[in-house]
Amino acid sequence: MSKLHDALAQAFIRFTGYTYSNMARLFMRLFVGVMFMQFGIRHLVNYQVLCHDFPTVLGLPSSTCLILMIMIELICSLFIMTGFLTRISTIPPIISMVAAEYYIVHDLLPHTSMYGLDSTDPGYLPIMFIGIYLFILLAGPGKISLDYFITVFLLGRLGKNDEDELEEV
Repeated sequence: MSKLHDALAQAFIRFTGYTYSNMARLFMRLFVGVMFMQFGIRHLVNYQVLCHDFPTVLGLPSSTCLILMIMIELICSLFIMTGFLTRISTIPPIISMVAAEYYIVHDLLPHTSMYGLDSTDPGYLPIMFIGIYLFILLAGPGKISLDYFITVFLLGRLGKNDEDELEEV
């Protein structure tokens, strides 16, 4: 009975006491990158149909806004998934999702309530992306990223130790 008790205690400690923050950050980066990238691929494939009806921002033509959005969706997603310039790469998607939320709430659906509990409201999607990107912006890419490997390399060239220079990531 004591061995079973010890095994259960060890399992409990393993599943509740250990943190896997670097794996969690990798998962979050890969998840949001794939999810956002699929919008870019859809926009790219349907460019001819969308270029005339895509919302305009700052007075730019629809086709220009669509090209910018496709670039944000594809390039930033790739950078975030690989962990390259991660924090900088979250800023364009955050801005684009704020613009999308504004468009959904103010221009596209002025007659519907965006504060209801209907799970099919399109306003939830940009807010979800904003939340995930803000998490990545604050938490950083973690140790399983190109940013971390480049930082360790640069610190080594400067003769510094990454354990002394970097906060626990």
